Amino acid sequence: MSNIDQTAAIPPSSLFRLFLPEHLPATLMLAGGVTLYAVESYIMATIAPSIVRDIGGLALFSWVTSLFVAAAVLGSIFVAMRPRGIGLRSVYVIAALVFGVGSLIAAAAPSMPVVLIGRAVQGLGTGALAALGYAFIRFVYPEPLWPKASTLYAAIWGVSTVIGPTLGGFFSTGHAWRYAFIVLVPLGLLMAVLAPRLLPDVEDDREQAKTPVAQIGLLLAAVLMVSAAGAVEATATKVALIAASVVAVAGMIVTEGRSPNHLLPSGAINLSQPISRVYLAMLAMTVVLVSDVFIPYFLQTLHGVPAIVSGYLVALVALGWTFAAFLSGWWAGGRAYWAIVIGALIEAAATACLAVFLAKENPEGHMLLIVPAAIGMFMMGFGIGLGWAHLVAMVLRLVADNEKDKASAAIPTMSSLGGAFGAAFAGLIANGAGLVHPGGISGALSAAHWLYLLMALPGVLAVGVSLTLPRRASDRTQ
Repeated sequence: MSNIDQTAAIPPSSLFRLFLPEHLPATLMLAGGVTLYAVESYIMATIAPSIVRDIGGLALFSWVTSLFVAAAVLGSIFVAMRPRGIGLRSVYVIAALVFGVGSLIAAAAPSMPVVLIGRAVQGLGTGALAALGYAFIRFVYPEPLWPKASTLYAAIWGVSTVIGPTLGGFFSTGHAWRYAFIVLVPLGLLMAVLAPRLLPDVEDDREQAKTPVAQIGLLLAAVLMVSAAGAVEATATKVALIAASVVAVAGMIVTEGRSPNHLLPSGAINLSQPISRVYLAMLAMTVVLVSDVFIPYFLQTLHGVPAIVSGYLVALVALGWTFAAFLSGWWAGGRAYWAIVIGALIEAAATACLAVFLAKENPEGHMLLIVPAAIGMFMMGFGIGLGWAHLVAMVLRLVADNEKDKASAAIPTMSSLGGAFGAAFAGLIANGAGLVHPGGISGALSAAHWLYLLMALPGVLAVGVSLTLPRRASDRTQ
């Protein structure tokens, strides 16, 4: 069979079409950007304790993640709010170089404050690269392949849960953590060099508008405060920071509604419009998912699971997302709609199940409890993975062409915001339920029970919101 015949034999909506000659260069570049973001996130989670042991700065430990997340949000916003005359391809080159510079700053850091500067610069670059993955979709792929590109990104995050910690583990002793920042720099430089050759020079179809400085400032303040809340132990401080971040988000929404200069696409803050409900579903589902950060602790404390095994068990969440994304990636129309609804329901139910099977004292590690808990972890990721790609495609279909950059940039922003709020809420619930005081087995039992019972509620919200979404791509209002 000739190459032409083989190409014709591949269905128009098949994931494999992303790797055909006409799409392969862009696929490699966009997937490469997501890979930098994902792998670097997991590397940092592994080497952060090593940095503190080597150069100190424990008091600033929480800001290693907080500044990175806030900068990533700013990077994604830059994709949509970039000055006129700077195309998406140029932004890609800039973002890859910025990532490299940030990595080198962190690698050479003599103290934790300099590491934080490097992490913030890294975040700017990776946040823009993540947003570009979505911004380029409509230019490089036909519409049936939009969900497939999102499926590929999910697969990258799934694989990164293994690659990132493994790479980090190689550099987790002594001064070797510095090489963990350097190892990805050549890839970033290569991507910056290849971008002008492999990515299309697309038309800037945005409408003329001034930068919404007030909305950006309020959103960044909210992300910084809620990220810091996720790391502090004092309950009163945690509550105050979460409350302040909620006020900042509310202020951003009010300002967005009144200002002639918009950060988000039209209708994004009006719940009567389907685009706002798509973003709300994304936000709620992400809030639920990040409660998995406590799973290794509960597995080790309550079920006697070794640390390395608990790390691989929690990777089942990402594996479930990846598997479901491949399973539902070719669905369209009504099936895509029900993938979103059923996926949200599965995520909520699986999270609630962890309140039963994970919150059990099982020092002997009986499989009758560990296996159902592992299935629950897998199904948490499976639920969000079942519908996420279709939510992304729905975002791109529901907005006008001149607002698609804003809509694309808002996708990783919602994910980051949901992750930050989810981590903060999870910490507040776990600490309030006794994780630290009284602590021990009794504290862990109470924390696991209440954490996963209450964190299922945003999933229930996602189910309700999903039921109101349009069932056809042509439905823009309801």
